[in-house]
Amino acid sequence: MDKKLSWGIISTGRIARTFANGVIRSKTGKITAVASRDKKKAEEFAEHFNIPEYYGRYEDLLADSRVQAVYIATPHPMHAEWAIKAAEAKKHILCEKPIGMNHAEAMAIVEAAIENDVFLMEAFMYRCHPQTKKLVEILRSGIIGDIRVIQATFSFQAQFNLESRLFNNELGGGGILDVGCYCTSMARLVAGIAAGKEISEPAELKGCGHLGITGVDEWAVAVARFPGDIVALLSTGVAIAQENVVRIFGTKGYILVPSPWVVLPEGGESKIIVHIYGKQSPEEISVKTDRWLYAIEADTVAENLDNRQAKFPAMTLEDTLGNMKTLDMWRQSIGLVYEREKCEKMTLTVSGRKLQPGRKSCMKYAEIKGIEKKVSRIVMGVDNQLTFPHAAVMFDDFVEKGGNAFDTAYIYGGGLQEKLLGQWVKSRNIRKDIIVIGKGAHTPFCTPQDLTKQLLISLERMQTDYVDIYLLHRDNPEIPVGEFVDVLNQHKKAGRIKVFGGSNWTLERIDQANEYAKRNGLEGFSVVSNNFSLARMLQPIWHGVVSSSDEKSRKWFEKTQIPLIAWSSQARGFFTGKYSPEYKDEPEMVRCWYSDDNFKRLERAKQLAKQMNVPTTAIALAYVLCQKFLIFAIIGPRTLSETRTSLKALEIQLTQQQLRWLNLEE
Repeated sequence: MDKKLSWGIISTGRIARTFANGVIRSKTGKITAVASRDKKKAEEFAEHFNIPEYYGRYEDLLADSRVQAVYIATPHPMHAEWAIKAAEAKKHILCEKPIGMNHAEAMAIVEAAIENDVFLMEAFMYRCHPQTKKLVEILRSGIIGDIRVIQATFSFQAQFNLESRLFNNELGGGGILDVGCYCTSMARLVAGIAAGKEISEPAELKGCGHLGITGVDEWAVAVARFPGDIVALLSTGVAIAQENVVRIFGTKGYILVPSPWVVLPEGGESKIIVHIYGKQSPEEISVKTDRWLYAIEADTVAENLDNRQAKFPAMTLEDTLGNMKTLDMWRQSIGLVYEREKCEKMTLTVSGRKLQPGRKSCMKYAEIKGIEKKVSRIVMGVDNQLTFPHAAVMFDDFVEKGGNAFDTAYIYGGGLQEKLLGQWVKSRNIRKDIIVIGKGAHTPFCTPQDLTKQLLISLERMQTDYVDIYLLHRDNPEIPVGEFVDVLNQHKKAGRIKVFGGSNWTLERIDQANEYAKRNGLEGFSVVSNNFSLARMLQPIWHGVVSSSDEKSRKWFEKTQIPLIAWSSQARGFFTGKYSPEYKDEPEMVRCWYSDDNFKRLERAKQLAKQMNVPTTAIALAYVLCQKFLIFAIIGPRTLSETRTSLKALEIQLTQQQLRWLNLEE
């Protein structure tokens, strides 16, 4: 590099000083500015390291045009806010581990980096060191045979202090987030190498631990099972000293890494010890470097700026997200939820700002008769969120991208999803700005009486007086349509629902219901919510569901102009690139979606996606949105990246010829 990378350091604690010592010894970097909330501390830090500029506010450092990259060394709960703001300021980012408090925050940080086209890496310095690269090389050689068991420990005994970040609940204290993250990152790396990949994610994880008086984990262990039945034993703590080593056991021998984490901070020689069964003496493999540990980390950032992320074995974005998900599993297993993760505390977005609907809008809207607000053409499915942090991040992002419609149901998660939606709506004070689509009366409780019971419970769960659109979740042909129409009109008159319709109702029964309503001067079904997608559902995913993807159904919607709210609009992930005729690990997908015609549609969608330079999933969703009749598409993203790629469909306008071609009609 002709010019050195100009660093700004946010926060002035111990780890910030350690990193600063590394940067000044790096090949590629220099420190231009430092910031602390205490300007005096920033001044002292700047004087000690001969830094040209210091600030008493983090915002001022981000506004400094001379700063190209920032190192975020704040306590854990502040990582997300300042990483996101750094990305928005177009600064490259090295963020201390853990990158966030949970996987939800990590997703928001990664999305901010991608959106603003900046480099992002989580600061696991050991992953940048030559010792880790050598370990990968040894594992890939197969010298210890097939890997079976991994042991990774990082634990220390700190003096108890209520104000210390290590024990402070408000600061995300405890061992799992502080140093247990090293153990999970190492285990995932080793299991990944064993599988012929870079990283592998645990299929299951079970943990035990001790929560102290502040509610944080003072010591904890976990057992994780990876694909191939590789088992990892992970141990961490901030109140007990343990042997901080890594051991990897295979069928032919085992590896000991005596110093896996803080590898020679000032350079020198480290060792990896390989024991081969049957040999008397182990082999000691030496790793030498004259470079400082944190200088290597700083250089790793500078050398990978053009890629916008580091190269393995340093932490890639995918690696960071997987590691945070594993840490969530560990914390959930021992019942550790931080106070700041609870809904009553999470009134702002993870960026530290109040929710701003439509701030980054790319949405399209349409009218549904009886609903005052225009409805977003893409609807967020509220059926898979398990924690409030996850729900809040997903919903906040959707609303800031212009989405305003949410689809949920009485049965989803045993009521959890309705409760999470209600908590989020209350915490954001956003009820008047969104459209809630609720569903009830699912088989075997598909009766007018059960409809009423479930609707009242749903309203209580969601902490609202009404739902904008209420759908019968299933049909019960044994009950005359008039009985359903009568009770739905009663609830509409009472103000509990604004419009109603049927989900998984045949179009013939919809016609019957609307004919009854017309004869009796009542409101009829205003919407339908059946399956509709480019891929044809071969067999029902669940008992009693109805698909309207066929030509006859399309003609019905064109004729009646009744809006369709389509579920499984992307065929449950069929177009993600994961599925092929050879991949049969998911029997439900094979049963419901695997056919020659569907794979032909998939190939055509891929071809068109390549031509348009968009994800294949966006082509599949655009097929739904570009029909001749009014259709709203429910999506069920688990991650922010899935939302982002789905919303690409809004940029695509398919012609009628392209629609027919995709559907194998020509």
